[in-house]
Amino acid sequence: MDNSEKFSQKVKMKTILIIVIGKRKESAVKVQQILTAWGCNIKTRLGIHDGVLDNCSDTGLLILELVGKQKDNKEIARKVALIPGVTSQLVELNVPAE
Repeated sequence: MDNSEKFSQKVKMKTILIIVIGKRKESAVKVQQILTAWGCNIKTRLGIHDGVLDNCSDTGLLILELVGKQKDNKEIARKVALIPGVTSQLVELNVPAE
């Protein structure tokens, strides 16, 4: 076993998709439809928006931990980014095994 094989066995990959939703009231339903279609790829989901009640912001932030095939995760990011007012960034992090 060479060093690259040892390294690949010790390193896990975390895939995070960051989504910023502008015009949340208009775009959120479309984003949700995409996320529902790819629901089995979503391990963790955190949604944040500023303000509450009468001071509710129209901008939202979603942070997703994705699992599954890399090409599928890239497709989720691509589809979400096609929605007007929505941007996404796929982040892949190497996490060394303990």
